Amino acid sequence: MKLLVTTKNVPLHRKFDLWRDVSYERLIPSEARKSGDGPFEGTLEAADMGGVLITRSTFGALTTDVTPTNIRRHGKQHTLSATIRLSGTAASAQNDRSLIHNPGDIVIVDRSQPVRLDFKAPTQSLVVEINRDRIENLLGPAILYSALRIDAGLASTTLAVSFFKQLITQQHTLTPDTAARMSSIGVDLLVASIAERMALETPKPLYGTVLVQRAKAYVEAHLGEQTLTPAELALAMGVSLRRLQELFHERGRNISDWIWQRRLEVAAARLSDPGGLPVSIGAIAYGCGFADQAHFSRRFKERYDLSPSVYRRAAARRQPPS
Repeated sequence: MKLLVTTKNVPLHRKFDLWRDVSYERLIPSEARKSGDGPFEGTLEAADMGGVLITRSTFGALTTDVTPTNIRRHGKQHTLSATIRLSGTAASAQNDRSLIHNPGDIVIVDRSQPVRLDFKAPTQSLVVEINRDRIENLLGPAILYSALRIDAGLASTTLAVSFFKQLITQQHTLTPDTAARMSSIGVDLLVASIAERMALETPKPLYGTVLVQRAKAYVEAHLGEQTLTPAELALAMGVSLRRLQELFHERGRNISDWIWQRRLEVAAARLSDPGGLPVSIGAIAYGCGFADQAHFSRRFKERYDLSPSVYRRAAARRQPPS
């Protein structure tokens, strides 16, 4: 990760703006005040993993406030941030929710809303910047889960935290394409963690909606697995296949059709990506869960009226010259 700033021995009660001290592309602008009588030390590091910004912060005791004025300055209202607590504890307050997050917990922060963070003792965290639309299209408005503690004890949380810990240790060894794929997988794991946490306290009338959202998040995270079937999806959600089919049908969907639709849409996106030109069509087909290229080509042409190769050439012609 790239070191952005190290701050030591900040005078007592001095206010400093992390946004100005670090980078206009990296962090939320915030007003920070150190706590206690001792000197303050803090380190911020950041890495761009295939378009996903990851920041690792190590701070002494301090309080930070993101105000409406800060929000207007930073222009990141289209993003959410997932904070993974690595060590120490922190208190946060947003959208009338106040909570304490401990090591291994994940907390989602809505960057369009004011927030306060209190660190009573030295702490370290990873902050992952996520496109708002990617999360809200699957899980609904951010107000449902912003400032909601996603407990370290949940299986999906453990997987997501472990993944990002490993990702930042290996990021120097990854090619740009691999880094982009890995960070996308990481975001899918975060989506699954949020969905699992929401399901724990969802009122009964909303249970079906949340279960379908969880199922869709699971599909996104496992599209490349040829074994992904409606039966496996129902098993992963902990309900019968019949019940899951009913919930999808109530929303005008069929489970199998949804899985194939998402596979084809992801394949089309990869065929349109100029950075993916070295990847063969067969590899794209396999990576999207198709058993063979012939099956992929047939289904792709049924949906897009073009073969995968013709679709890729047409997309390349639409790209501006590099």
